[in-house]
Amino acid sequence: MIVEAVSNGLSSSTPAATVTWHVALLRVLLAVVCAAGVPAAAREHAPRIVVLGDSLTSGRGIGKAHAYPAVLQQHLRDNGYDYEVVNAGVSGDTTAGALRRVGEALDEEDVQILIVALGANDGLRGIRVEQLTSNLSRIIEEAQRRRIAVVLVGMDALPIRGWAYSVAFHRAYEELAARYRVPLVPFLLLNVMSNPDLMQRDRVHPNEAGARAIADHIWPYLESLLKKTV
Repeated sequence: MIVEAVSNGLSSSTPAATVTWHVALLRVLLAVVCAAGVPAAAREHAPRIVVLGDSLTSGRGIGKAHAYPAVLQQHLRDNGYDYEVVNAGVSGDTTAGALRRVGEALDEEDVQILIVALGANDGLRGIRVEQLTSNLSRIIEEAQRRRIAVVLVGMDALPIRGWAYSVAFHRAYEELAARYRVPLVPFLLLNVMSNPDLMQRDRVHPNEAGARAIADHIWPYLESLLKKTV
């Protein structure tokens, strides 16, 4: 339609200089339309950030709309980043369970970042640290094979199985982050688990305020991997 409008204003008697000016104007108009004329609904899907986790991620007791991935989504919008956060948290999941479904989770269109927030249930079940490390390694390797950036979220095991187990569990995340050169967020529930105002009555899962605190905790590590879109 723009081409027709410009063409209708020209005739065979139009001076060459005028024709050149009209062509230049046409190019500018087309550039503007291409840059800003596509409605948001018609754009390609925003790049995705997948959060692979358990009930601490899925929002058990508060719902996905209030879980920390949803709060991260709001942080993205507030700071001018055009990404979509996918909450891939499954209540009760372990690193073994997440390993079985990570391929499907990363098959989402245009996944650019994977946040790995797993291990709480492994610690409660006393899963061997070697197995925990192997499962997390394979999850990270699968993401990196697809050229997807990874943020690893640390998890600690309560000393119900002895301090040696808890220390080895903690160090596993540090070693993985160093081996694969990925950002490591300190313990997911840092400054949350010890504050009853941030936890649900079960003293296991964060409430809405706790979810916001977790998102604030993760945000600096995630933001370092983002690309501004505005």
